[in-house]
Amino acid sequence: MSLLFAIAFLQIRLLDIIDVFLVAFLFYQLYMLIRGTGAMNIFLGILSIYLIWWLVRLFEMELLTAILQQFISVGVLALIIVFQPEIRKFLLVLGKESFISKGSRRIFRGLWQLSDEPLLDIPPIVNTLEAFSEQKTGALLVITLKNELESFVETGERLDAKLSEQLFGSIFFRNSPLHDGAVIIRNNRVVAARCVLPVSSSTMIPTTLGLRHRAALGITEQSDAIALTVSEQTGRISWCKAGKIYRNLKPLQVKEFLAREFYSAKHENTGQKDTSSFFDTLIKKVWK
Repeated sequence: MSLLFAIAFLQIRLLDIIDVFLVAFLFYQLYMLIRGTGAMNIFLGILSIYLIWWLVRLFEMELLTAILQQFISVGVLALIIVFQPEIRKFLLVLGKESFISKGSRRIFRGLWQLSDEPLLDIPPIVNTLEAFSEQKTGALLVITLKNELESFVETGERLDAKLSEQLFGSIFFRNSPLHDGAVIIRNNRVVAARCVLPVSSSTMIPTTLGLRHRAALGITEQSDAIALTVSEQTGRISWCKAGKIYRNLKPLQVKEFLAREFYSAKHENTGQKDTSSFFDTLIKKVWK
């Protein structure tokens, strides 16, 4: 391959540029798979161990170097074991026919921050939760953020439908074949119903909460998603995020939480006025 240009002692060829681009592309796709999940924290932890090992080796701290060397020597094997689900998802993505078109679209959207994702349509969700609370109809809604939860979508029935109170009512109707499981909402669309979620094994969860709430906590422990639940026994609404649960919420509180999550951040990025102060004032007036 002919030489493109040289900088001092560096000789850069066209193949070198292609090589760097392909590596960057693969790392970007890997990042898209693990962002917003617990795997990202694990990856940062492994990277921290490597950096510490490099520093102690630089300062010739022999004991720490010897201990950390044992972790580094089996690093590849450890990565394969820890990231086995993510590696499987990555290989599945490579095998899809739409990989190239979707991948290029995500790259351009990430480079230039072009987002065609609509804001969340909050009223149908809040109205549904309020109606379910009054009727004591059990429900579990999961709203994705960065992590698209594709592996959990595959466990349920794909719908790709518009958010509506009638749709949620049909899904969570007691005799409906789709009522047992979670509804996953992504990009302002109901992408799947009857999805199976991981159950939290935390011992801090009150014994009064059932599997629906444990599943809501479980998905928020493993991803950056938001989970909303309605208890079938009490009709109480709960909000779960980052492995924490907020119970006994009013519909207006849920509306305020969703507005903070999906609207305030957008307004900050675009230089628009933050709406959180409006909802704070509204909440204070209602419960004053």
